[in-house]
Amino acid sequence: MTDTNLETFRTETRAWLAENCPPEMREPVRSDKDAVWGGRDQSMLTPAQKTWMDKMAAKGWTVPDWPKAYGGGGLSPAETKILREEMAAIRARNPLNSFGISMLGPALLKYGTEEQKLNHLTKIARGEIRWCQGYSEPNAGSDLAALATSAEDKGDHYLVNGQKVWTSYADKADWIFCLVRTDKTTKQGGISFVLFDMASEGVSTKPILLISGYSPFCETFMDNVKVPKENLVHEENKGWDVAKYLLGHEREMISGMGLASSGGNPLIDGAIATVGLDHDGRLADPLLRASIALFEVRSKAFGMMSERFIDELKAGRAHPAQPSMMKYYGTELNKSRYELMMAAGGSDALEWESEASSGGGTPRAWLRTKANSIEGGTSEVQLNIIAKRILELPSA
Repeated sequence: MTDTNLETFRTETRAWLAENCPPEMREPVRSDKDAVWGGRDQSMLTPAQKTWMDKMAAKGWTVPDWPKAYGGGGLSPAETKILREEMAAIRARNPLNSFGISMLGPALLKYGTEEQKLNHLTKIARGEIRWCQGYSEPNAGSDLAALATSAEDKGDHYLVNGQKVWTSYADKADWIFCLVRTDKTTKQGGISFVLFDMASEGVSTKPILLISGYSPFCETFMDNVKVPKENLVHEENKGWDVAKYLLGHEREMISGMGLASSGGNPLIDGAIATVGLDHDGRLADPLLRASIALFEVRSKAFGMMSERFIDELKAGRAHPAQPSMMKYYGTELNKSRYELMMAAGGSDALEWESEASSGGGTPRAWLRTKANSIEGGTSEVQLNIIAKRILELPSA
């Protein structure tokens, strides 16, 4: 596409967003509960949230770079970048947060059958089905290939038995993409990747209470769950290929928490409210000012690196280990952000329950960040991948 055509696309996109993005959807997301996840039960959505999601889905812009046949916008990488820039310019919220978009979708586009793509991707793009991920188990965390959840071949279906843990939003999800063992004689080579409805008989969940007081994670139990054979993705015993590919996209998604959110800067705004400004209009505490300045420099650098990585990924030039780099730095950056927010808030930042603190939003979020360097692969695992695959260092 020529520069002239891209500028025309930018102008038209800017006008469409201005006309169709509700004012409420140009405000910062205040909490996880304020984000749109879609799903069968959309009664929880506000009118503005549903309007924004539906309008973007109708354009295919919830997944702008997916093919139109699967509910996407069919945009080129350059057009997708312009859309992202124009949304940021008006502080438009992401219309739909979805593990289906960020993880399962790319895996199905690469490994799914045409029937699976048509059936699942369009529903993901429209926010009709909410997905969760069945990977980790009590004895299979960093060593994911040690998973024991079994899938017994019963002819036209599998019979799945086992337990998953740290299943994000399993108690709210409609479907799950799940790793199961179909061959016990080999490790990675005996894993398959299946999809099934969380309403299936034999599926149950139990929330896990975190130190933040919230429970996004669950234990998930499967007791003789019937999974039709058509829900096998790729080939039997080759689910590890799908799992690794999906993990790269998961790490890319998690790294995004290192980027500053749209709509103000809670770190700087909070620091000003607590310590005030000096006669030169600078943050009054010089040590805190220097720490925030260093963080802002690192955040800007990470943002630019993220843009470059996305461009390389869309062009097929990204290094396979780049998601590990982004995941590691993005999560460490997010942890640093909240450490500074707590430091800037002083003793007031420890308040836990009042309306003034939005129910202890900052300290609860700070505690939640402690899991950032664990979920999606620990920081230690990511550093090992970087050392071996990018720096080409020898194994110890």
